[in-house]
Amino acid sequence: MRYQWFAGLGGLHLAKDVRTRSISAENPTGEKGGGAKAVPDEASPARRLGVGWKVRPCITLPAGETVELARIEGPGTIQHIWMTVKAEAYRDCVLRFYWDGEETPSVEVPLGDFFANGHGLRYNVNSLPVAVNPKGGFNCYWPMPFRKSALITIENQRWEDITGFFYQITYALGEVPEEALYFHAQWRRSMTSKERPEHTILDGVRGRGHYVGTFLAWTQLSNGWWGEGEVKFYIDGDTDHPTICGTGTEDYFGGAWCFGETYSTAFLGYPLWRKEPGEVPRHAMYRWHIMDPIVFRQDIRVTIQALGWWPDGTFQPLTDDIASVAYWYQAEPHSSFPELPPPEGRWSR
Repeated sequence: MRYQWFAGLGGLHLAKDVRTRSISAENPTGEKGGGAKAVPDEASPARRLGVGWKVRPCITLPAGETVELARIEGPGTIQHIWMTVKAEAYRDCVLRFYWDGEETPSVEVPLGDFFANGHGLRYNVNSLPVAVNPKGGFNCYWPMPFRKSALITIENQRWEDITGFFYQITYALGEVPEEALYFHAQWRRSMTSKERPEHTILDGVRGRGHYVGTFLAWTQLSNGWWGEGEVKFYIDGDTDHPTICGTGTEDYFGGAWCFGETYSTAFLGYPLWRKEPGEVPRHAMYRWHIMDPIVFRQDIRVTIQALGWWPDGTFQPLTDDIASVAYWYQAEPHSSFPELPPPEGRWSR
């Protein structure tokens, strides 16, 4: 009950025994009274105004280097993350989050995909935990508790410096409930085949937790309808057969009958359908399990099939290019993630 106020409007009138802090380029440590201290040089737009007048609103991400965005001593909870940068960074930069001094990250996802902008493309998303607003304003509201520390980094794996990276990370320092789990997110990409038309969204998770979201960036490599495949959740020892099985791709993402048009809502959406001249069709979909988290006590595996239709009315196994982000909470420690492919393994086709 002591954290109920984080959940919505109902508790906003209640006193909060926390301290609000925020990290940005203007206050890189988030310390109290630590903002707007940069001194303008002769090239700064603030040179006539002096200290305190938008001197350091953004940073440059050097080529091939990892930049520490936030290092926070807990306990506390990250409440909101805002970022914006040019679209060239979306697949070439990798976000990593580490909780309580762990050696391997609990979040490892290309920048754009973390905010449901796949394919290295920019488009709007109007949902509850993730909002992408004109023109490329990335917002995340997934609550991320930590007990000892939080570390957020971004690695620029592009061959050139990326200028104009803006960010703000807002958090509350205060008690974290004993039952609070840690936020995780993992990116995967695969090329399905006619022999095995299935993409693995998540696997290898061990322990107790709940699955809270799926994002897909789907590149269609054949004509016709591509979304006949089912999403399957294998929970707590399931082997050949899943406990939860959907009825089709568009159905899982809250649509019906081959989508027909794009949409973006609080918990699910199909915000991108794109086919420019000379391109193959590209799609993006999200489903947030906020009202219906999928709870597991031992393990979880999540897959999606890639199916279309043959002319005779039977299912056609498809060769498609599917990238995904799985979002979940679990008790630490977590299992090792698959190795993230290099930039050329993440670029859109």
